[in-house]
Amino acid sequence: MTTTLELDRPALRPELKRQALFAGFSDDDLDEILAGGVVRSLKPKHVLFLEGDTGVAVFIVLEGRVKVSVNSLDGREIILGISGPGDLFGEIAMLDGGPRTADATAVCKDSALSLSKPALKRLMETQPHVADAAVRFLCSRIREADQQLEAIALYPIEGRLARFFLAAARAKAPGSEEGRITIELPISQSELALLIGASRPKVNTALSMLESSGALERNGSKIVCDIEELQAIAGAE
Repeated sequence: MTTTLELDRPALRPELKRQALFAGFSDDDLDEILAGGVVRSLKPKHVLFLEGDTGVAVFIVLEGRVKVSVNSLDGREIILGISGPGDLFGEIAMLDGGPRTADATAVCKDSALSLSKPALKRLMETQPHVADAAVRFLCSRIREADQQLEAIALYPIEGRLARFFLAAARAKAPGSEEGRITIELPISQSELALLIGASRPKVNTALSMLESSGALERNGSKIVCDIEELQAIAGAE
């Protein structure tokens, strides 16, 4: 079930400005995009879209978590990502006009901002900096996908986990190269295993190894990350 909430443009502008896709947009540009926007309150397991659907909107998570996944021919679910507050998803089909490349499902009670395609398309056609921002954003997504494939192909599980936690810590504290950063990990070990291409028992063992080495400290959903230790395990320079 989904409920439409009242849209507060001034309050939502900062959410857009945090997105690389909307970098450098003026308040007028943002208001034009938000004019066609809708804030949706989602129940757990609500499906926002399915693979193959027409992409008519891009989404930003305001609260909760949204799972982006695909299903294999034998019915196994492959999680491509878990989007949390502030994360943007659904941009590929909206920008290129093709079908959705994955399913998007609310993991818990969520709220998400839905931005329609027409307003963004108008800005891209009339303002070159908007189109440039979209290209840069899509290139960053490709880099992230390449890095994820590289990690799965070349690194042991503890190395993949170290890279995962490094990315999460740096997203919270950009530019950090030392010290300890506390992050939230609001996903299960099973979901984490699917994200890094491993089994749950092996992820549990690898997490214990990282904790024993001092790279991580677990306290429920809170994870204290030691940047230098994670770099050493991840093989980061």
